[in-house]
Amino acid sequence: MKIVIGADHNGLGLKNVLADHIRNKGVEVTDAGVYTEDPVDYPDIAWKVAEEVAEGIYDRGILICGTGIGMAIVANKVPGIRAAQCTDPYSAERAIKSNDAQILTFGALAVGEAVAKKLVDIWLECRFDPACPSGRKVEKIKELDERCRHEKAGA
Repeated sequence: MKIVIGADHNGLGLKNVLADHIRNKGVEVTDAGVYTEDPVDYPDIAWKVAEEVAEGIYDRGILICGTGIGMAIVANKVPGIRAAQCTDPYSAERAIKSNDAQILTFGALAVGEAVAKKLVDIWLECRFDPACPSGRKVEKIKELDERCRHEKAGA
């Protein structure tokens, strides 16, 4: 599995902690920035990471800002991406098992390091089963993505 991780300046510290944590589990991680505490607009990082996941360069991605909300909003604008903001173990599990979410978002000002590590562990261990009851729902989400792409192309 190949993971890409990115953050704005608010998420820099947590990004570094999670990148090291994932590497220590033997998983390949690419750091998409930021690398300093200089202010940066989170949409720039979220879009870049989400596009790379959508293109298949990476299997999954993690995005971190102050709340995790902005990163999720931007990532979900990239066709084919399902990003989920998680703050608890159940949502991290269901992000994959119910929604096949390729991107997990965190708020560094809302989730501590220990909790974030646990949520990443759960998310990485879970797999989506297309034959499960949620399979048809995820297929509908994919169909909506395709419809939006076609409508944009025809507009």
